[in-house]
Amino acid sequence: MSKVDVFRALHRGRLPGDPLVLPGPWDALSARVCEEAGFPALATPSAGIAAALGHEDGSTPADEMFAAVARVCGAVDVPVSADVEGGYGLAPKELVERLLEAGAVGCNLEDSRQGVLKDPREHADWLAEVRYAAGDLLFVNARVDTFAYGDGDPERAIERAALYVAAGADCVYPIGAPAHVLPLLRSGIQGPLNVLGRLDGKGPSPTELGELGATRVTFGPGLQRRAARQMRELADSLRT
Repeated sequence: MSKVDVFRALHRGRLPGDPLVLPGPWDALSARVCEEAGFPALATPSAGIAAALGHEDGSTPADEMFAAVARVCGAVDVPVSADVEGGYGLAPKELVERLLEAGAVGCNLEDSRQGVLKDPREHADWLAEVRYAAGDLLFVNARVDTFAYGDGDPERAIERAALYVAAGADCVYPIGAPAHVLPLLRSGIQGPLNVLGRLDGKGPSPTELGELGATRVTFGPGLQRRAARQMRELADSLRT
């Protein structure tokens, strides 16, 4: 079974309370740590990689992002999905080629640009082109930014999600959706549902998110930011 087939299989038959948990490594070392911890797959965060490379979130040059993804993929044996933001203006065929060259089996693609929601039908058409170019070689996670940059209306999120699923998205990611609306999103969205988890103990645990409807849980740059805080604490301790 190929890595992408393994990755797809990990999304199937998830029981409530048992979502697929995908940590977000930002370099080869953190990827190996996550693999050694027993995670069956990983999902790189664009914001975490940006910070590690010295860029602001959303400003990483495409070449640097794909090189970083390739380092993560090359460091581990488990499948890796890559957050490639809005696709860096690449044509669908080139975007797919670069993801596959980097070794990724999946990708996050967001439906906003510089904090403004894209037209959902135009974005769906673009996703359909990505799907056509990728065939079955990539697992496409369509991010829905209604809660991040829109009015936060769950029905609008469901409408956008339906268009993306119809275009061939394998999974939908309503980033920033409040926990209390997850059951509504779950009932209105076909296929796997990706939910953003928190690592500060202030939100539902992955198990609780699964009980609310999450098929899989990712953390964005959460691991990288927490590691940076811990390093700061250690660095401060060296000065005492």
